[in-house]
Amino acid sequence: MNMKSTPAKILLFAVALVVFFAIYYAPLPGSIHVNDQTIALTFGAKAVLATLALAVILWISEAVPFPVTGLLALVILVMTKVVTFKQAAQDSFGNPITLFFIGVLIFSAAFSETNILRRLTTLMLYHMGHRPKLMVLAILTIGMLLAGGIVEMAVAAIMLPIGLSILKDAKLEPLKSNFGRAIMIACAWGPVTGGICTPVGSGTNPLTIGFMHDLAGVDFSFLNWMALGYPAAIMMLPFAWLILIKTFPIEEVNLKIAEEDLHERFRQMGPLCWKEIFTVVIFAFTMFLWIAAPWITKWSGGSIDYLDISFVAVACSCLLFLPGIEVMTWKKAESSVSWGGVILIVTGLALGMALYKTGGAEWLAWVMFSKIGALHPVARVFAVVLGVSLIKVMFSSNTVTGIIIVPLLIALAKTLGLDPVLLAIPAGLTSALAFLLVTSSPTNVIPYSAGYFTIKDMAKAGIWMTLASSVCVTVSIAVVGKLTGIVKW
Repeated sequence: MNMKSTPAKILLFAVALVVFFAIYYAPLPGSIHVNDQTIALTFGAKAVLATLALAVILWISEAVPFPVTGLLALVILVMTKVVTFKQAAQDSFGNPITLFFIGVLIFSAAFSETNILRRLTTLMLYHMGHRPKLMVLAILTIGMLLAGGIVEMAVAAIMLPIGLSILKDAKLEPLKSNFGRAIMIACAWGPVTGGICTPVGSGTNPLTIGFMHDLAGVDFSFLNWMALGYPAAIMMLPFAWLILIKTFPIEEVNLKIAEEDLHERFRQMGPLCWKEIFTVVIFAFTMFLWIAAPWITKWSGGSIDYLDISFVAVACSCLLFLPGIEVMTWKKAESSVSWGGVILIVTGLALGMALYKTGGAEWLAWVMFSKIGALHPVARVFAVVLGVSLIKVMFSSNTVTGIIIVPLLIALAKTLGLDPVLLAIPAGLTSALAFLLVTSSPTNVIPYSAGYFTIKDMAKAGIWMTLASSVCVTVSIAVVGKLTGIVKW
């Protein structure tokens, strides 16, 4: 619940409008000249930057409900003639990630409808219930490990009902518990950190490897990625835990259940029922397809080429409703989907694509990174990681960020005579990281949809985690990359 008074909301909205008009009517800066290339900020791109500034202020301050802020941004883009309404709808509601998000929320509802997660959380409460801080670490660790083999958004969808089950068992209400805030943000941060471990964890990872091969002529292997990704993620884990428990001091919460209560709960739940078995089997099949899709496509000779994460999420979620299975009714699933979260995803995608299509993203990246050649190699890595983390606030898609930044940095490395790995791989790793803003990644929106923390809560902790993750990625590339010979300078 937003507790700000009406005058405070009016003031914050007015501030957002002032910032919008200040950027919108500011004179265009001079062009950037690189060799024979000229990069200029167009009026349309400046309008998108102004709209993004307004949206970020309103998202963080929550002066306006977050889905309404997203819709308002779309209205402004259309009114300023940056895009037509048809284009905005195609880039947002027509994006496959929207369907992925709906699919994983349906799975989350299915898990909540059965006792599967209640069984798991009962065991967790029995073993760790007297140590809530340790439970936050456990949620982070499980999410990180799972995301090494499953796309991070899917892992967030798995962690959401687990976290909810713990909090509901403790009878903790949304926005009234620091333990609730820490647990639910951990449900996002665990998968986010794990998403950089292997090329499977995030869509930007194979994208970066492809760009390295096609644009730089560098074959960056699965094992090379793991050699840099896993150390960075493991280093991030204690930082994430400490930041969460320090930012949100955990209140006295004793969730531990006695052994007799453990047996009583399992007696009440009874043996596994057919709904639970179907849910586990269908979701296991879904995870198998997420992981094995590249091999299935190759095995089929390319005839089965449609198994992207969005198609698999939607197709497999449909299995939950088939006659003879019917894990839940559609009415139940419909009521469990956070439609506000869906709107946040689609409007964020539209804003990111508008910035990309107007050339504003390229201009912004050159402004931020063009002087990077003068830095020490380690400082270059840190600058890239931190810079991409900040740019990522502008987009609501890891893939969009990777598409924009990675090719640009490969070209920049060639221009400056640098090893492309030194710039492109840090950017690729960081494209999957999103700690600062809920709207920066669908992975964050999934736990946010439960309502236990605000956008401001995540931003407060995310500032420190962004800095910590930048250091961790830099250390991994500078130390492990140098020792293994993956990175050269």
